Amino acid sequence: MPPVPRVTLHPPLLNSATPWATTAEELGALYTSPYTGAVTTRTCLLHGFPHNPRFHQHTLFSTSSLNTYGYSPYPLSFYLSTISTLITPPQRKPFIISITGTPFEVAECISTIATFATQNNLQLYAEINLSCPNIPGKPPPAYSAEALTEYLALLPEHPEIKIGIKTPPYTYQAQYEALISVLTVFPTTLAFVTAVNTLGSCLHLSSPPCLEVGKSVWQPTLSSEAGTGVGGLGGEAVHWIALGNVDTIRRGLDKAGLQDVVVIGVGGVGEREGWLRMLSVGAGAVGVGTALGREGEKVFRRILEGGMRRPARGRERGSRMGCMLRREGSFMYSVDMSCERTRVQLQVMTWPHWLRA
Repeated sequence: MPPVPRVTLHPPLLNSATPWATTAEELGALYTSPYTGAVTTRTCLLHGFPHNPRFHQHTLFSTSSLNTYGYSPYPLSFYLSTISTLITPPQRKPFIISITGTPFEVAECISTIATFATQNNLQLYAEINLSCPNIPGKPPPAYSAEALTEYLALLPEHPEIKIGIKTPPYTYQAQYEALISVLTVFPTTLAFVTAVNTLGSCLHLSSPPCLEVGKSVWQPTLSSEAGTGVGGLGGEAVHWIALGNVDTIRRGLDKAGLQDVVVIGVGGVGEREGWLRMLSVGAGAVGVGTALGREGEKVFRRILEGGMRRPARGRERGSRMGCMLRREGSFMYSVDMSCERTRVQLQVMTWPHWLRA
């Protein structure tokens, strides 16, 4: 069986697996938007997650967020049915179905999605979420080479659909090395890596009104199953660690000969500059989570349209820049030939097709 083609999204912008991609209405709005290149569902289980609003909550503050969520209350079958209802041929863009569970449950999910996609002639991808920090007693499997291997060992060597994994924020080199070492054992299984999920062990405090003058009483803003209010941090507060993860994972994949595995960068992107930063460090596409929760799907238009300009003539020619030009679709990329690997500067030469009236 030939390898699954490389993941290419137009535009290279999409939503990440968030609470704002749970319902059919939310997914429909993301699918019909001309400013998204794909739609990601909220992470689901084979048979649904026991969501409890008393413990599973979120708060938005400034340009960041904290959540104590688990996964979607809807099972995989709900998302397959919803997607088939939303799509009227020809399909406009792929759906990425975010899934999780035990290694055997995930393998069953992959098989179910692949069969459904084939039977209904749909472009479906699967993203295995191995990075949620909020499940008591279940640390993110992507922090462990052994746990990650358990999942990938049960997947097809040459999948019928594009499969990716979602990783947690890594904070030291040995974690990256463990990830890359496992991926090299399964070189044809994965088509993409989504980096990163929220950063765990974070706490947001609030000070409710107090009758005693001059006294503040700080308490956790959210509830959680553990009773601490500790959860996963997202939004702009994690942007810089997300950039570091995307950059390091991209370099590691390239060095390991896995250049066709695309990195989808997620973390703190809510404006055009953040999107361009993600692309510049090697992201093949960029996911948006917290900003979607704050603004709705209109955030994608703002990211794509903001500050577009035609580059100076010297950059167009590549003269005096030590670079060459490469065109892909409606973008012209300026590629620095002095770098060890390609870095995208993303000078937009023409209005992309998704921005034309």
